[in-house]
Amino acid sequence: MYINNLFKTLVAGILLFSGIPNFAQTTDTNTPLHLLEPDYPTVYGAPKQENVKEVLERLYNYLEENSAAGMVNTETGQAISNIKKQKDPIKFEDGAFRLTSYEWGVTYAGMLLATEATGDDKYARYTNKRLALLADLAQNYKIGNLKDSPIRSVLDPHALDDAGAICAAMIKAKKNGLDANLNPLIDNFISYISNEQFRLNDGTLARNRPQDNTIWLDDFFMSVPALAQMGAYTGEIKYFDDAVKQVKQFSERMFNEENGLYMHGWVQAMKVHPEFHWARANGWAVMTLVELLEVLPKDHPGYADVLDQLQKHVKGLVKYQHGTGFWHQLIDRNDTYLETSATAIYAYAMARAINRGYIDALAYAPATLLAWNAVSTKVNEKGQVEGTCVGTGMGFDPAFYYYRPVNKFAAHGYGPVMLAGAEILLMLQDQEFEINDSSLQLKD
Repeated sequence: MYINNLFKTLVAGILLFSGIPNFAQTTDTNTPLHLLEPDYPTVYGAPKQENVKEVLERLYNYLEENSAAGMVNTETGQAISNIKKQKDPIKFEDGAFRLTSYEWGVTYAGMLLATEATGDDKYARYTNKRLALLADLAQNYKIGNLKDSPIRSVLDPHALDDAGAICAAMIKAKKNGLDANLNPLIDNFISYISNEQFRLNDGTLARNRPQDNTIWLDDFFMSVPALAQMGAYTGEIKYFDDAVKQVKQFSERMFNEENGLYMHGWVQAMKVHPEFHWARANGWAVMTLVELLEVLPKDHPGYADVLDQLQKHVKGLVKYQHGTGFWHQLIDRNDTYLETSATAIYAYAMARAINRGYIDALAYAPATLLAWNAVSTKVNEKGQVEGTCVGTGMGFDPAFYYYRPVNKFAAHGYGPVMLAGAEILLMLQDQEFEINDSSLQLKD
């Protein structure tokens, strides 16, 4: 056999160099070349539902094991079963992540959605158990100075980061039936967003860092979804009005109509505004638009403008998707690294927008599935999310964004991946896909 194959190889070589036709070669006349298998770096095609569920399961197992679900005595380390009777200083059990951070607000929402998508209550139980613990602590915490409280940011928020995402998750949990005394916390968060957070003269939510009168694209997400959820929760139109106003005024200053992307930061004192299109901040923006449309009454005068803004942003984002399915750390700079958390947020937001009919499924579903296929490769065997940019302030030079570290303990990756997997699963349950003329297509 080896000699025979060697002979064929030698003959083919002689024919090739002699100019004599070799009909054993793969040519345009004897092979349908368009059917040759491409060397895709990311699995190409629609994922199987069971594979998506397996990724969610792996992620859940890691988070259940590595995020606190109870309290311990600060001095002895012993578990506390009854917070009401506790007189000594207490803290959360050891864990890899903070239960009161905005990143974990996203994770709580992701777990709730995973139960909706899979039918498995364990994901919602993860959220409900921890939010009930926060409610219990808030109601009974009488120990030490507030600055030493394990839930200081819940009781006394100092920034939109402290308030928005976790508030939105609490409202979602209550609407899903969680029987816990979360309303005082929800009211406290919304009061901070509506009445205490610094704003520009026209009411746009802003910060006085790193410069005075600075708008952060991140704050789009740290405020609007909570306001929107509160509008739906209470029926008070003022919350919807404020949410829509933020969309309008952020977008007027920060959205580039030509490329369809948002800049990360806007400083009032600057005569020009450097445009660094940081990927995760654009993720917070597109996610915000989807979350607002989810609950904004269709007869609200701002509904059409919010929908139009979402469609323009998705169109802009898809133009810059890398062939692997990821997006770059700076979206429009191809020499920056490919980043996981932003790609996961885009996968979630686009899948939800498709599932709700906000954007064209025929046009955008293949790119959305490619994004999920890429993200799924970053959930390692332990269930850790790799390739996520760590927490990031605001910069006005490229080096700042180019060289931000990535870390598997960056909490920003976990909630977005859970949300993305759950929403992709819902899309696969509702839509059929096929390989049509070698490319992934939505099936008629």
